[in-house]
Amino acid sequence: MKLAISGTYSSGKTSTVIALSYYTGVPRTVARAIREIMPEAVPGKRLADVTPAEYVQLAVRRHSGRVAAEARLGDTFISDGTSLQEWIYAAARVQFGMDPNSGRNTAVPREELSGDMLFFEQVTGQLGQAFRQHVADTYDAVVHLVNDRPIADDGHRPMNEAFRRYCDDMLLSTVQELGIPLHEYRGSLEERLVQISERFSFTPVMSTDEAITRMREDYAAIDTRLEHERALAGTSR
Repeated sequence: MKLAISGTYSSGKTSTVIALSYYTGVPRTVARAIREIMPEAVPGKRLADVTPAEYVQLAVRRHSGRVAAEARLGDTFISDGTSLQEWIYAAARVQFGMDPNSGRNTAVPREELSGDMLFFEQVTGQLGQAFRQHVADTYDAVVHLVNDRPIADDGHRPMNEAFRRYCDDMLLSTVQELGIPLHEYRGSLEERLVQISERFSFTPVMSTDEAITRMREDYAAIDTRLEHERALAGTSR
């Protein structure tokens, strides 16, 4: 079973994946996040400041990292998101601008798109073709986490609810178009663990409390510094 846990930012994907892996004993993919990739890809920049060309590089690096992580685990794993996210977050930037925090809550009229953004739209469409095929060929099912939580203001995630809704709707419709079995879940982390495990006939190997405790320990060890802060730390050694 190759199961993807999908959803936009602040939906609880990572915490759900880590806890679910502990709860069921099913391995999870571990691939670097965008904020971890950025210091070497676009040193000193924040995600809000990247150009369309730089974002393409980041999306490709993130996708290749996912593919490598999946290949190491074979036919059974739980994935933290899918490459649809990288494509859709790029496509949404065509609609809302490269910096979703710019305050825009409606799509940019096409006549206002620059030449760079029009080309970015074409490149993003081609990436979408490749990423969609990978997702369709890889996952047996997708669990989509409903956006019922506020956006975490960590300085990295776009604080734009319209942007998040656009991405969420596009994720759902794309999985449906690809014909991958799709299941939506909401509620507490404990409820998600039990519901997802029962749906896919996973046998728990520990209690939900222990799985969540281990997840919190792992989560506390994650480096949450912003991307440009990582780069500065690296140059100061």
